[in-house]
Amino acid sequence: MQTPPLRTAGLVLAAGAGTRYGQPKALVHDAGHSWLRHAVDVLIASGCSPVIVVLGARGTEAAQLLAQTEPASPRPEPTPSVLVVQADDWAEGLSASLRAGLRCALDQPDLLAVAVVPVDVPDLTTATIARMLGAAPQTQTRISEHTLRQARFAGRPGHPVVIGRAHWAPLIAVATGDTGAGPYLRAHDTEVIECGDLGTGRDVDRPR
Repeated sequence: MQTPPLRTAGLVLAAGAGTRYGQPKALVHDAGHSWLRHAVDVLIASGCSPVIVVLGARGTEAAQLLAQTEPASPRPEPTPSVLVVQADDWAEGLSASLRAGLRCALDQPDLLAVAVVPVDVPDLTTATIARMLGAAPQTQTRISEHTLRQARFAGRPGHPVVIGRAHWAPLIAVATGDTGAGPYLRAHDTEVIECGDLGTGRDVDRPR
């Protein structure tokens, strides 16, 4: 039997209640566009497969937004699957979403890495994802199971974060509270890739 190619998945963290925003950010529409659909579509258009979406607060409503998800641009191959995961402990914070998503990724034996984005980065683009998944500009190293990469925007850490499979179980074991992967990334040799020329990378905490 031929071994399937190793893939990079997308992982959208969208489980929070969005207390400061006034509603779960998975349900936000800005200028008529769904933040959740945008994050999923950009990852699909960038070649991530599958795209894992972690929902929590009002998750049933958010899942309905994904029922007709289409890629952001035409692709010659079939649309990758979208896997929806419910984080029952979403109120714990960002780490609960991350753990749920990584557990789902571990169940996919042909995944090499995940590109992690929160739902509240509405200026995420395929160009940013492509830079993060391509050969690193500084070292020309490619994605592997040991990869740890974080996007920077004018020197400020942001998303996407690319996490190789070798780090998933250790990260699940230590991620707590609302800090997500931040402490783990700071404690390890994380490759920093500047993306400030491609967007702001800013997460939106309050209505604009």
